Amino acid sequence: MNRSPTVPRPEGPLSAFSRFLGHFRWAFMPLGLLALIAVGVHAAADTLDDRLLAVVDLADAAFDRVVGRYSLTESLVELLSLERRTTLARALALSWELMADVVLALPALGYREESAPQVPSWRMLHVAPRHGWRAMLARCLRKPTSMRWIRPLATALVAVAGACTVARLVQGTVYLSWRELLGEGVADGAARGLALAALVGLLWRLGSRAVLRNLQHADEASEAHARGFARALAYGLPGSALVAPLALAAALDASPLLSFVR
Repeated sequence: MNRSPTVPRPEGPLSAFSRFLGHFRWAFMPLGLLALIAVGVHAAADTLDDRLLAVVDLADAAFDRVVGRYSLTESLVELLSLERRTTLARALALSWELMADVVLALPALGYREESAPQVPSWRMLHVAPRHGWRAMLARCLRKPTSMRWIRPLATALVAVAGACTVARLVQGTVYLSWRELLGEGVADGAARGLALAALVGLLWRLGSRAVLRNLQHADEASEAHARGFARALAYGLPGSALVAPLALAAALDASPLLSFVR
């Protein structure tokens, strides 16, 4: 008995819209990675304002001790008031944040996806074998450089901080919007659940890609320029040293992971 050929079902409006958005993935994925890193860097820099103010206060105190010894320069003791020191600390934090964005977030704009049928789907990131996780991690162990180790790790920490910032925004918005409608307990549970979903989703879809892209960038730069022990240590070290304290602040102060489950 002959069977009639299967007629494909017409595409629904949601599928068509999803397919349409897929054509712009090359644009919004790099922007998403950049945004997540920038939010994480900003969250980390916010925690450093008080520490930078303390450093400025110490420098001002040392300056005052020097100029206060001489009558000719005694008037300079009041050069930096508390308001000016606060403004200076904030300006330093902003400058630090912008420079860290250039180091960590700018490489995200070079993110591209390539088809690789041999890569299992659970690995999620469609990249060429040479630029896959396993190959690059192997090169990190065989030919370590400061860029290969510090940049991806710093990206991972600020990505977690950025995801936590977005998750806290989701939690607060949902709780305040639903509290009167559903009650304290239900609103709190729903807010925590949606915040956790946002946190996991951002780290899964964007965070891992941001780390991979920075690892690719560090790997390519190290292969091209960091030949030999001295160059492997020194190449890219200023940028890595710039982002390392921010990454530490992101891990210690800007990533309250346990707050979503308490």
